Amino acid sequence: MAYTRGNLAVQPKRKEEVNPLYREKTKVVTKRRVLPLQEKLLYMLTLGVCVLVAITLISRYVHIYDLNLQAQKLDKDIATAKKQISTFEMEKQNLEQKVAQKAKDLGYVAPDENATIFIPANPISTEGDN
Repeated sequence: MAYTRGNLAVQPKRKEEVNPLYREKTKVVTKRRVLPLQEKLLYMLTLGVCVLVAITLISRYVHIYDLNLQAQKLDKDIATAKKQISTFEMEKQNLEQKVAQKAKDLGYVAPDENATIFIPANPISTEGDN
């Protein structure tokens, strides 16, 4: 039995003698089914939620990227500061070594270890306090 228009119980048409000038044509018509308004709104709402989640995730990744960039910049600044500190320490050591020689050249003498230094409690004023 033949399958005709979705029903197996229907007998197929028997071929009748048809006029050779007339040929029967069948055309398949498909109707476009329009989505109901509620379903459209549901799809739009779902799409909106997905977009919001994507925007939230992307903004979080941007924030994390920015924090990492700031951390790298701070590490670079710290390394630069450490280099400057070591340079200044070397300069300080060089200057400390030169101080004693410069003082001798200018005529200063180093005090003896056993010598006592007297510092008056009341400095003498030169204006006269009568």
